[in-house]
Amino acid sequence: MCQSGENKLEAGQFVLPVVETQCPFCSVQCKMTVSTETETLAGIIRTVYKAEGKPNAASQGRLCIKGMNAHQHATHAERLTQPLLRKEGKLVPVQWGEAMDAVGSSFSSLLSTQGPDGIGIYGGGSLSNETAYLLGKFARVAIGTRYIDYNGRFCMSAAASAGSKVFGIDRGLTCRLADIPLARCIVLAGTNIAECQPTLMPYFHQAKENGAFVIVIDPRATPTAAIADLHLQIRPGTDAVLANAMLKVIVDEGLVNEEFIRKRTNGYEQLLTHLNGVDLNESAALCGVEAEMIRQAARAFGSVETGIVFTARGVEQQTDGHMAVRAFLNLVLATGKIGREGCGYGAITGQGNGQGGREHGQKADQLPGYRSIENEEDRAYVASVWGVEPSSLPGKGVSAYEMMELVHRREIQALFVMGSNPVVSNPNARLVEEALKKLDLLIVADMFLTETARMADVVLPVTSYLENTGTMTNLEGRVLLREAVRIAPGEARDDWSILCQIASRLNKGGYFAYKDTEDIFEELRLASRGGVADYYGITYDRLRREEGVYWPCPSTDEAGMDTMFRESFALSDRRAVFTVVESCVAGEEISEEYPLTLTNGRVLAHYLTGAQTRRSPSLAAREIENYVEIHPRTAQRWYIKDGEWVEIVSQRGSFSVRSRIRPHIREDTLFVPMHWGGAQNVNRVTRPDLDPFCRMPGFKTAAVRIRPLRLAVSATSGHNGEWSQF
Repeated sequence: MCQSGENKLEAGQFVLPVVETQCPFCSVQCKMTVSTETETLAGIIRTVYKAEGKPNAASQGRLCIKGMNAHQHATHAERLTQPLLRKEGKLVPVQWGEAMDAVGSSFSSLLSTQGPDGIGIYGGGSLSNETAYLLGKFARVAIGTRYIDYNGRFCMSAAASAGSKVFGIDRGLTCRLADIPLARCIVLAGTNIAECQPTLMPYFHQAKENGAFVIVIDPRATPTAAIADLHLQIRPGTDAVLANAMLKVIVDEGLVNEEFIRKRTNGYEQLLTHLNGVDLNESAALCGVEAEMIRQAARAFGSVETGIVFTARGVEQQTDGHMAVRAFLNLVLATGKIGREGCGYGAITGQGNGQGGREHGQKADQLPGYRSIENEEDRAYVASVWGVEPSSLPGKGVSAYEMMELVHRREIQALFVMGSNPVVSNPNARLVEEALKKLDLLIVADMFLTETARMADVVLPVTSYLENTGTMTNLEGRVLLREAVRIAPGEARDDWSILCQIASRLNKGGYFAYKDTEDIFEELRLASRGGVADYYGITYDRLRREEGVYWPCPSTDEAGMDTMFRESFALSDRRAVFTVVESCVAGEEISEEYPLTLTNGRVLAHYLTGAQTRRSPSLAAREIENYVEIHPRTAQRWYIKDGEWVEIVSQRGSFSVRSRIRPHIREDTLFVPMHWGGAQNVNRVTRPDLDPFCRMPGFKTAAVRIRPLRLAVSATSGHNGEWSQF
């Protein structure tokens, strides 16, 4: 671990001219090298950085445009390098001692007057496993609050809960990335890998070279859809309808794997009864695609020996996301395509540590190792590791957005935010902003003065990926070690050490006496031992030698499990479960007032709320502002010109962006990226309605209207709201 006193380096310098690190962005977690050299230009000496991919098992040495430029945000002049404390309405720099005094005294006062549940803890899916683990322990031991959740709730909660119910375990991929080229049919449902995880695309190109049939399910003709043999451009919110219809064809045409169903599953007969009521033509009409295309997709997947189904946010960020994923898992089980080479299911994790971040205690209902906070045995075991009484651990809290509702109702009076930007990332963002203004205390630990940090009472500067040692778990379930290679700038501190310092101020420092991140990981290993996500067999030494180990890994003498469910599933009877899923549309109902459906997603150059990528000059230059994609006929109907500013309005609020008129989106659908805040924040209009199983908000299906801002201005200037053609 790099300490500021070692190597006699100044803050912000690299340990060596060429260092090995790991991209901080998407779930692939590509390994890379960053080299530095100095050059003189017009008499000015400057440091030049160059990032290149390093051979590794996941991306095989590839690096995308985000990874190539990740160092730019880490070395940016806007990095926070000193704590900030609000005085007389303004955030001003202070010393760490004063900042910690303010945090400690404020928390102590709230604990005595409001109790522990008056404080909420809000984490992030890009935090290391060590920090995610420690944040969960901090909430439950140092504070004693039940209210902890994280922005990963908005990422994979639907797929995670579905996998747990159907298989008994949630791991992003049940197979290896190396299995993709072995699959004869691949279904990509609601995932735009070409822009979100671009270093994985060669796997799919190789699969096509091997003869694979690729099916893409997406309302937009994305760069990923460009490789498809069949693109099902469905209406947003109809994923479950489509999966049921495909399964109906597979069953009716005798393409099921009867031996697999008989030996390894439960619930098939009930599912057959349900499918008798599914009408292919009606389903096709609901989805907005031709029935013959559904038949073609079903036959392609059902008739081959190997195949993989992938889902991502397009399927999962719905109010029926949990059940929609289970409908796709029915396809996998009915055809027996799991537990062997070239087969499986994969939830394409969005965030850098979206997988590991939810395994060790950041979620409202979980303890380390994917243990349940409501299970007495689980509570007792984790309490024994932590050295506390099981009865002292709080119960289950609420989901991330529901925490914001509690803040809005003043049931939570203080919020500690680490590695997240909730005022931009939450649905119904106007309510969230109103809620944060009501807090007695808002503390934010971040690298930059984000939209959320600007509202804080205390802002604590943290280290970047180049300066903070820790483990991350990629989308395969492969645990990787990322070591610090740079001295932290100014007074920025590791996020885990900040938690330890606050705990000490609350007289709980004895529970948080760690030397370094390896010390934390050793405790995490023990806390996860015997759990679903068992990391006990993984050590820093192994990670350095093997460059990654799959979980579950219960022993240091064993290799991690690369392929799940070869012989059995993780439920009590060792069988997977079929699910009866209703063929219902999940979207918000459109109307004369709100006639279009808005969906959202990512673009190649940016990540999450853009707090990091918008501070990278090379990435920001690719997409300098937000936009809406709109079909040419839809644009004509609403008098919209290409490139002009438009206003998009829902029942919850409005935002403004530039238009991009493109033929590759459905006429009834608008698409807006999610990476901008302020007046360009798409989440000002998104739905706060939650999936009843996993509490995922319905981000992808907001009913909206759209008009050019020039007409909106005319409407407010005495023209009675009449729209004239241009």
